[in-house]
Amino acid sequence: MSLSGKEAEQLAARHLAGQGLREVCRNYHCRGGEIDLVMRDGEQLVFVEVRYRSRSRFGGAAESVNARKQQRLTLAARHYLQKSGFSGPCRFDVLAIDGCAAPQWIRDAFQPG
Repeated sequence: MSLSGKEAEQLAARHLAGQGLREVCRNYHCRGGEIDLVMRDGEQLVFVEVRYRSRSRFGGAAESVNARKQQRLTLAARHYLQKSGFSGPCRFDVLAIDGCAAPQWIRDAFQPG
């Protein structure tokens, strides 16, 4: 199975919705960063990075969220929060998809630096 980025994001959104999260926004862009999915988990706003790897030759999907990627996500999240005016609790999750394996949902994957 080989997915496009859009298909991986759709799979991730469906998976998270099945876990009770509600989609707020998809593909939020700002200068210097992008957030694949913005979801609500109760009162908490969740910034989700979707990572897909058809093969693990260069490492798995979850491992590809390195420090530089985390900085870009944090920048985009701060921009989103400033623009939206949301002031409640937030977290960063990763939804990793490796080949045909079931999606791996990593809650609170990292703390912004």
